[in-house]
Amino acid sequence: MSLKLSVDRSSPVPLYFQLSQQLEAAIEHGELTPGSLLGNEIELAARLGLSRPTVRQAIQSLVDKGLLVRRRGVGTQVVHSQVKRPLELSSLYDDLEAAGQRPATRVLVNTTVAASAEVAAALAVAEGSEVHRIERLRLAHGEPMASLCNYLPIDLLDLDSPQLESTGLYRLMRAAGITLHSARQTIGARSATAEEAGRLTEPEGAPLLTMQRTTFDDTGRAVEYGTHVYRASRYSFDFQLLVRG
Repeated sequence: MSLKLSVDRSSPVPLYFQLSQQLEAAIEHGELTPGSLLGNEIELAARLGLSRPTVRQAIQSLVDKGLLVRRRGVGTQVVHSQVKRPLELSSLYDDLEAAGQRPATRVLVNTTVAASAEVAAALAVAEGSEVHRIERLRLAHGEPMASLCNYLPIDLLDLDSPQLESTGLYRLMRAAGITLHSARQTIGARSATAEEAGRLTEPEGAPLLTMQRTTFDDTGRAVEYGTHVYRASRYSFDFQLLVRG
């Protein structure tokens, strides 16, 4: 590991926390890539002039966050960086790509269905009318991150599975001349069902983040309704809160 690491002994910030923050930043910025070995605790301690318990505490904090894993006979290995998604009208594909996460998509379902009452209300179409339904598994560095289910008006655009696997849904919409303008979004949390757990390689009952979003174009037409679930161990949403004057 050739990272430039240092600690400031005059700082009030605990030494283990300084080290864990630097390692976390290196993981998030791609300096430490998934699968790479962190190195020996003894060597790291000697290099930084720290005690082994201090280094162990720094590493354990990142193990607890799911960024590192200790493997018997291998050492401490980087698993992944947690994706922090800004709350703005962007696609998961674009956010992962911007974060250097090498997104990939697996299309599980691409069909037309009769709109349920929930879908019909979101898309402002008649209940029972035909709508597109796509289900996709979104991966980063080959690891499942989210299970995405989207409904779109039937006449909106061609939904070609190979294209859906090569890029994001919003990019396809923009390429078709659709101007995305705004969205109504709800974020929640719940436990994974057996099917979701299998898709996302989590144990049944693991915590998931949920998101429901209805997206509108610049004419006010609903162009997409999505119900998505994200692995809470790999994913978070960032909020920016402003004080109204």
